[in-house]
Formats: sequence, structure tokens, C-alpha cells
Amino acid sequence: MPLVEVQALSKTFETKEGRLFNRVAKKVTALDGVSFTISKGEILGLLGPNGAGKTTMIKMLCTLVQPSSGDAYVNGFSIMKAPGKVRENLGVMLTGERTLYWKLTGKENLEYFAALYHMNREESAKRIEYLLDLVGLKDRADTYVENYSTGMRIRLSFAKALLHDAPVLLFDEPTLGLDPQSSRLIREMILDLRKKGHAILLTTHYMEEADLLSDRVAIIDHGKIIAMAAPSALKQSVKSSDIIEIEARNLQPEIVERLKTFTDIYDAVALFNDSAAHSGVIKIHAEKGKEVLPGILDALVRRDIGVTKVTFIEPTLEDVFIELTGRGLRD
Repeated sequence: MPLVEVQALSKTFETKEGRLFNRVAKKVTALDGVSFTISKGEILGLLGPNGAGKTTMIKMLCTLVQPSSGDAYVNGFSIMKAPGKVRENLGVMLTGERTLYWKLTGKENLEYFAALYHMNREESAKRIEYLLDLVGLKDRADTYVENYSTGMRIRLSFAKALLHDAPVLLFDEPTLGLDPQSSRLIREMILDLRKKGHAILLTTHYMEEADLLSDRVAIIDHGKIIAMAAPSALKQSVKSSDIIEIEARNLQPEIVERLKTFTDIYDAVALFNDSAAHSGVIKIHAEKGKEVLPGILDALVRRDIGVTKVTFIEPTLEDVFIELTGRGLRD
């Protein structure tokens, strides 16, 4: 039996839009019939742009938000019928630093949450000492969290998720805003947790992170899972086309629509590095890329777009997303 089983989960929110005295109710679907499982010792990466429904999924699994329809089971317990049991079997790290108490020290934060889990005091003391050392905060255990850097707070949030050694772990954008060294530390610990048999759901919009950590990746867009497989299988699915990456200056968004009219081009998308300076990358999925390239370059030059580099590349998970949706993860 999988440790996590999600069955057709949906969530619709009602918002109000319009002017101050003329608000109109509008329904927004954050998740739309999502289903998946996660086995013991498996990492499922939930990859998608901001607003795709990743955090809503995490919040429903940890019983902070009730689904509009569907159900999910964590270690056999229903999020609808046994939310207390679900929380006992979950370790959760939500995006950002809001789950910490800034007027407590790092150690006091972990002691507080250990008490909420009804952990034995002697057992929790050993666990806290181990976790603070694990995330590199042993020397700052007695420092108030308000004096921690962003990276230190995120590492403390990660330690908090591991306090009661739950079989299922939910990590929502665990490396968001971290420096490269702290990101590498978090990723190494996640891989070690998989080896120890935890079932892990990881949400991210970093395609490299999803590729590196995940046994399977579920690509989510507009609340729906549009593809799910091992990263290698997803990338293999777009290998039938050539992928051309063109670095350019004076990049104009409308050039993408022009390129899409080419017979041998499946998809094209502009990814801006600096929108003010109009510099960025055009990614093109094409059949017989070398044959169509001269026409592409001619179209760019005619519009005074300065090409600085042209590369034929191996597909990434972002290329899978582009092929499925016609836009980039950063759009």
C-alpha cells in the first residue's frame, strides 16, 4: 500500500473582483481532480509555475485546507475523516519562514513543536540536538530566530519538519531563497531521507531540483497534472524534436508568434533574463532544426534582434513543460 494516496482532489475558492463598491464574485479552481500515489522510499516532485496549485495541494494534505471534493490518505488515514491521525504521520515544511516564532531561540522553537507532538522530553532533547547539528545550527541554537538569516530560518523550518520522524514528509519549495551551499545541504538531506524509507512530496518550480531529486515528476499547470513519469522518461518524450536555444538582445515578445508560423516549428517561447533590457533566450522545438535554423536567424535579423549565441541542447523538464503548454515555467 502506498504511504500517500491522492484521489481526485479538487479545490475551488471564491474571490471577489472589481471596484470597491462593485465587487463581483468569481470562482477560482486551484486544483482540478488531481490523483497520484507515493510509495515508501520514493520522492514525487510536483513541478509547475507559481500559481499552478502546488502549495494548495500541500495545505490540503496537511489538513490546513479542506478539499472541495475528493480525498487523500496518508499512511492509510483519510484527510477528511481522520485529520488528527494524518498530522501524526506527517512532517511538513511550508514555503517561507512564517511557521517559526521569531521571539524564541532556534532550540526553543523545536522544543515548542516537540511538545505539540507530545514527544517524550528526554527523547525530544536528543532529537533536537541531533537536528540542530544536522542543519548546521548547533552553534546558534540559543540565538533568537529574529536574528537568524533567511537561510538559517529555512534550515530551522526543515529541521522542524523532521522532529517526530514521520513516515511522510511534505516539502513546499524547500530551497526557495537559499544560497547555493544551503540549497545543496537541503537536497542532500532529502536524498538521505528517501534512503531511510520516507515517502516525500516535493513541490518546486526549479526544474533542475525536480530532475535531481525526484523518482517521478508530476507536472502541474492550472490545477491539473498534465504529465507524470520519471524525469528521464519525460525528457525522452520530447527527443523526437530538436531543441534550439538562442540567446538574444532587443528581444521582442511578438517574434515568438512569428516563429510559430514556420512549418517545421512545434513550439517557441521567449524567456526574458532582463525584461527592461529586452535580453533573454528563445527556445524553439523544431523538426529538422538545422534545416530550419537559417530561416529563424533571418527572421530575427530582419527585426533587429541581436543574436549572441545559438545552441542545440538536450531536453530539460522545462522543455517538456513548453511542449505540453506552449510556454515556459517562468512565464
